[in-house]
Amino acid sequence: MSLERKSGFALIETAMFAGMVGVVAAAMLMVVFAKGLIAAIFAGGIIALIVLLGMWLMTRGMLEGPRGPGNIKPNQTAVSMAVKADASSASAKAAPVKKTAAPSADVEASDVGSKPATLSAPRGAAPDDLKRIKGVGPKLEELMHSMGYYHFDQIGAWTEAEVAWVDENLIGFKGRVTRDGWVEQAKTLAAEAS
Repeated sequence: MSLERKSGFALIETAMFAGMVGVVAAAMLMVVFAKGLIAAIFAGGIIALIVLLGMWLMTRGMLEGPRGPGNIKPNQTAVSMAVKADASSASAKAAPVKKTAAPSADVEASDVGSKPATLSAPRGAAPDDLKRIKGVGPKLEELMHSMGYYHFDQIGAWTEAEVAWVDENLIGFKGRVTRDGWVEQAKTLAAEAS
């Protein structure tokens, strides 16, 4: 269990620290420089305000509370939150399947659309470089391979129903096929390859 600091608590700590600096400064002015009580308290208060303002300016990004859509914490990015949300919603909707790094090619986890034809291995022993499709990185390419999709012509031939199925079953990457227009890109890349 981790304890998170609230922004108000951090601000109170900062103010207390600045106040202590002001009290020490006032005491030093009275003892070392032989200033009067009123002058020392006034100068200590000014020093405390300067310290408080300086600390607030240096740490204001850390002291602000969560902001943005869904109250993203300051140390999290919107992308990391979206990936976590997609992964959790996909795992919640998927049929009970033995948890592995990626679903096997023969698992049909959703009733949405229809599953496209798959291959058990790439044709010609070498798969196409699916990372050439916008939005596909190494992890997503690995997931596609585990699902049985290795070639641009496979992806380029998907129907709307098949796109819907893949969009729904790309665990952690739901909706990417439609968002990034994979079918059109794959058709173009397949034509270039032949």
